[in-house]
Amino acid sequence: MTRWLPSPVLSAALLVMWLLLSQSIAPAQILLGAAIALAAPLLARPLRPLAPAPFRKPWVLARLLFMSMVEIVRSCFNVSRIILFKSRGVESQFIRIPLDLKDPYGLALLSCLINSTPGTVWVEQLPGSNDLALHVFDLHDEQWWIDTIKTRYEQPLIEIFDHE
Repeated sequence: MTRWLPSPVLSAALLVMWLLLSQSIAPAQILLGAAIALAAPLLARPLRPLAPAPFRKPWVLARLLFMSMVEIVRSCFNVSRIILFKSRGVESQFIRIPLDLKDPYGLALLSCLINSTPGTVWVEQLPGSNDLALHVFDLHDEQWWIDTIKTRYEQPLIEIFDHE
């Protein structure tokens, strides 16, 4: 079954999305949507070399996502205020944050959360180390950023993804 249908949930979601976007349940649309829903996961299989991450500790993930949403909204207001009212004296800098998180799915989610927050950009994971290069739009306290990334984001992600 997994050879021809590697991700049944994704295929079902693609079919439903196709039908919603086409706004039709005509037989031709159902057939075309089913073909896309079957072909897309098969064609994308080489892009996903790792086994899917197990979904553990959903409450920790829910709390992390909620706190991230709060931080994103707060950062939107702060960055807007800086851009509109404080055009001079902005301390835009790169910082280095040592990471303990090793799981690729956890690192991908951390990257998404950091890049979704206005004023911060994940630049790269530095070669030869497990350090994150982070660009901060208005940096005043480097240690605060390190502590924030490690406690608010990295610790819950380690709890969710790193089970060795």
